Amino acid sequence: MDDLARIAAALERLAPPPPPSADAMAHPAYVWRDGVLVAARAFTPLPLDLLRGVEVQRASLLADLERLSAGHAAQDVLLWGARGTGKSALVKSCVGAIQAAGGRLALIEVTADRLDSLPALFDTIAGVARSFVLFLDDLGFDAAADARTLRSLLEGGAEARPANARLVVTSNRRHLIPRDVHEQENAINPRDAVDDHLALADRFGLSLGFHVVDQPLYLDIVRGYADRYGLAFDPSDALLWAAKRGSRSGRVAWQYVVDLAGRGGKSL
Repeated sequence: MDDLARIAAALERLAPPPPPSADAMAHPAYVWRDGVLVAARAFTPLPLDLLRGVEVQRASLLADLERLSAGHAAQDVLLWGARGTGKSALVKSCVGAIQAAGGRLALIEVTADRLDSLPALFDTIAGVARSFVLFLDDLGFDAAADARTLRSLLEGGAEARPANARLVVTSNRRHLIPRDVHEQENAINPRDAVDDHLALADRFGLSLGFHVVDQPLYLDIVRGYADRYGLAFDPSDALLWAAKRGSRSGRVAWQYVVDLAGRGGKSL
């Protein structure tokens, strides 16, 4: 082996080529990582009937994703609102329910730092005989300029997402970008500054709001989980758990049920 061949072999060992993408027809969920599809190790969404207090949002999202699964026109979706109110869980549960009913739909999770690689993902799935939810969880931008890539991909860009894929985004911010009062006050036209912040959220055809959970709904969520897993619970104990965490939400309810099961020597 000559010197050039040895150098090339050494470089290949230092930077091996990426593994091939997982079969885009074979798995219920994937992660988009380093330019390839990686099959999710475990995709176990909650049954839809366990998600309480989001019935209106559930109906709208499920209907949209069913249309996507069937190859019909469907919207990109923004789910926004308070932390822990079930946004991410609802996305996964709707995908799981459609899969259980025989729908040709898969979920691909994309992290916020991979937005610039979305065109490569589009190329990977564009010719696949299956529909995809491109799931961007807990997304937010510090400035309007940071959101331009996503805005272009949603509408009007040269590399818009293919017909068999739609973006489903969750965010704690309704408009994805925090409003900078100083920026608005100093803009030549303050209305333009407001419009720039609204422009990204307006690209989503379906926007679903999630709101703070009140005490009766929190207890109803706990009761639903407890009934499903055969756990007895004391409402005052469940409320004390929430008080210690300073909030009531679907996430806190689930964390309480996990603790309750653990105290009882049960697994979930």
